[in-house]
Amino acid sequence: MKLERNTNKLKLGLVLLGGVSALAFAQPAMAQDSDDATDAEARQDVVVVEGIRSSLKASSDIKRDSQGVVDAITADDIGKFPDTNLAESLQRISGVSIDRQNGEGSRVTVRGFGPDFNLVLLNGRQMPSAYLEGGAPASRSFDFGNLASEGIAGVDVYKTGRADLPTGGIGSTLNIKTARPLDAPGLRFSAGIKGVMDNSVTSLGDDKITPEISGIFSNTFANDTLGVSAALSYQERESGVAQFGTTSGWRGAYLGSENNWGTLPRGNPQVTNRPGDNDIYSVPQNANYSLSNIKRERVNAQLALQYQPIDTMTATLDYFYSENTVATEVSDLSVWFNHGNTTSAWGDGPIADIEFYNEDFGDGGSDLSMGAGRNGSKTKSESLGLNLEWQATDRLSFVFDAHSSSADSGPDSPYGTSGVVSTADFSLRSQGVDFTTELPTLTLGFQDPFTDIGADRMRGTGSTFQASTIRTEIDQIQLFSKYEFDNSIVKSVDFGVAQTNNTYRGTFSNNQRDSWGGVGNPEDYPDDIWTRVGLASNFDQFNGSSSTFQDFFAVDFDALVAIMDTAGNEWFDGSLICGGTGQCVNTTLNDDRRTEEESFSAFAQLNTEFTLGAAPAELSAGLRYEQTDVTSEALVGFPTGVSWFAANELGLLGLNDPANRNFTNLTGEYDYWLPAVDFQVEPIQDVILRASYSRSMTRPNYADIQGGQVVQQGVRVDGGTGSSGNPALQPFLSWNIDLSAEYFYDEGSYVSIGYFDKEVENFIGTDVFDDTPFDVYTPIGGQRYNDAVAAVGTDANAIRAWIFANTDPSGFDAVTQQIFGIAGEDPLVSFRVTRPVNRDTKNVDGFEFAWQHFLGDTGFGWIANYTIVSGDVDFDNLSVPATGGAQTPLIGLSDSYNLVGFYDKNGIQARIAYNWRDQFLTSAVGVSGQANNPLYVEEYGQWDMSASYDLNENITFFVEGINLTDETRRVIGRSDAYVNFATQGGSRYNIGARYTF
Repeated sequence: MKLERNTNKLKLGLVLLGGVSALAFAQPAMAQDSDDATDAEARQDVVVVEGIRSSLKASSDIKRDSQGVVDAITADDIGKFPDTNLAESLQRISGVSIDRQNGEGSRVTVRGFGPDFNLVLLNGRQMPSAYLEGGAPASRSFDFGNLASEGIAGVDVYKTGRADLPTGGIGSTLNIKTARPLDAPGLRFSAGIKGVMDNSVTSLGDDKITPEISGIFSNTFANDTLGVSAALSYQERESGVAQFGTTSGWRGAYLGSENNWGTLPRGNPQVTNRPGDNDIYSVPQNANYSLSNIKRERVNAQLALQYQPIDTMTATLDYFYSENTVATEVSDLSVWFNHGNTTSAWGDGPIADIEFYNEDFGDGGSDLSMGAGRNGSKTKSESLGLNLEWQATDRLSFVFDAHSSSADSGPDSPYGTSGVVSTADFSLRSQGVDFTTELPTLTLGFQDPFTDIGADRMRGTGSTFQASTIRTEIDQIQLFSKYEFDNSIVKSVDFGVAQTNNTYRGTFSNNQRDSWGGVGNPEDYPDDIWTRVGLASNFDQFNGSSSTFQDFFAVDFDALVAIMDTAGNEWFDGSLICGGTGQCVNTTLNDDRRTEEESFSAFAQLNTEFTLGAAPAELSAGLRYEQTDVTSEALVGFPTGVSWFAANELGLLGLNDPANRNFTNLTGEYDYWLPAVDFQVEPIQDVILRASYSRSMTRPNYADIQGGQVVQQGVRVDGGTGSSGNPALQPFLSWNIDLSAEYFYDEGSYVSIGYFDKEVENFIGTDVFDDTPFDVYTPIGGQRYNDAVAAVGTDANAIRAWIFANTDPSGFDAVTQQIFGIAGEDPLVSFRVTRPVNRDTKNVDGFEFAWQHFLGDTGFGWIANYTIVSGDVDFDNLSVPATGGAQTPLIGLSDSYNLVGFYDKNGIQARIAYNWRDQFLTSAVGVSGQANNPLYVEEYGQWDMSASYDLNENITFFVEGINLTDETRRVIGRSDAYVNFATQGGSRYNIGARYTF
């Protein structure tokens, strides 16, 4: 059936390709105009000036000359990559959209497939990633924000599968290329300095200009047989974010027919337009308004040495280093809903929009929380590689490549990656949030006689200190060979083998002090540690900001921790760590996950050239073999037994004792054959039609294949529950069809249309199975239990009493009223274990349109592209946990378009760009881990610009602007009323100069 489905798709694709071909033949006038203006020889003789036009022409040449569908971005000269951030450059390519972090491009989505589905290479080598998340990080996605653009020669984006490309990218494979000295012989040097002014800095920040310095040097010696190049970039950036968030998630989704804690009471006049029985709704757990000040320091360095002892051999030794340090100060105001005396209003179903949600606490009052956070992380990447190219004969060549690369992220603060200390004013009487405005607005009421916040009523409460780390290492050896033929349809044959070892470790520790009811008295805290800060003024780009509560208190974090950390303080339980105060990072790990993937691959590819009639054509057919062994282990608690301590309650013994923790180990393996066929024909000059058919794969994320088996503390009469990873998961596999028509009608100018279809197998869902891990025994169902049932019946209390009175006391503790399971006499506990499994097959297809045009010799031009993506991979908003199982949608699927206008003439270069991305799903799990609670990023568009002036051949002045119109970003749930996050950043400007020779 699989072969039949894909054969039918291929037939459909060939019909479409034939139609596009007919359309190309039906445009003789346009093609003739191109012939009159420039033929093949004329194209080769045109001299293109440096600048935007040069970079775009080089990119269009790569697209034209490549096998399959390839897009590229190139630097027009040393040290002159077209954007300050690689991700922000990549979003100009059709089909590529980006996720932003702190207002800067971070991770890429290609053709609807998110960051985990795209493989990033550096000079053809698979790169490790260390994307830091909450908990034990587990993503394979690459963060482009760690890389400076200086020293980057270009980025190639391979959208079609090829046998000679490493596996891992169903969406795409992106190859970042760094500068090599022998590629551009002679002495070359470029140095730049710029000031970075970030208008997103909040009222907590310093609002100052920060520096960025870069330099790249390249030179060759000994008749251009020896070369060295070095690049260095240093950047400081200070920015800020104002954010509303339902940071503890939304409770639900509920059906209107449900009636339990947290749902809306029936028949209550305080509920306006209560959702109907079949309507879906959610209620907020909290509302949080935060201001963050972010300081970043980024260092990138590169070194490349090349030696060409003979004309037929080149050796390259290169080293790459990046370091990105981020420090964040956070202050926030938040309220927590207890779902007691609430008043609310709702829209009509089937998804009932929330309009407002209020709660009155009466004379008892509640707490108005104002927290402070200090987050610090450092990400470091290193890569050392050796490449040997040898032209053994006129026809036979070899390439040997080996590298050892690592990436790790972890805490860069004494408070861990995230340290939060909360404070509160306990005089709150009522709270409410209006969700009908773009920014949900907060109203507060205080106990008499208070009408506002007051420093003299503030005191400390709970705290949380978390530390996450991730480290990945890749050691890879690759050997390629090419044999070229003369006077034959067969142009060449390529062979290659590779051995790749990928190791991962992710850890997480948490230290939480749950003293949320308050610590000490207000007089224990000096008033001068509190600073009144304007809140609403930092959300002025949102509708609704003028209506929300205006101010809050920011607290001196270090002073607050020092007060909390006072030695011998009677406030704290002496059993807490950190000298009994709890104010530190926990050195005992909650999670420690380790995975090793050993992969062997081999490929062979046949490349042919021939004619169809008079039309030149090429066909490449290849087959790749991939074999991977997975070994994964995780640190978990080992229970030592079972205690039956109440009539219907049982629990595991020793589960939380650090002495009972050890690693569980799971394994898996898979191997696959991955074919790839690329065909292209030039039916008329400068019109290229392409068709590709391939199979590609992406490996599961580290969390799904982790080797941990975890069981829950509570056990019922019929057994317990648990969860595990599954290293035996198979990779995502995609059958791909790609069709495109490209018309290169002038120097650097082209139009293209492409169609792609991807049928992806092995989407990951969950399954539940019965298991008896850890060999622990339950007193339920053993001989003692059965004898008691025979004597007194099935009443649990009577059974327990009979066991205490009639059995060996070594099997129970009469004082604590616990009955223990006995090995060899009682049965093993059976656990219902949830684990990830391969399940769904889903389809994604779409169209890409692109137009790049130089307007003659006027200097003006434009780039326009549009991508339409669809498939059976959407989240079903009408399915809720009560009625359906866990969904497996595709994260990141969305349409996108880009419009870029540019001018490049007489030493002046200018560009303005608008990048738009439609709404997309960023998670199928709610903020607090609630299943089937989607998070959507609303559609987003942003204006950027850059301009430069060449004072002379060596000196250039430039200015750059990012997010010129201060666009905001929202993350919503099933409808736009269910706001999870509303974020205001701001614009960023760079001004500087570059010296080049």
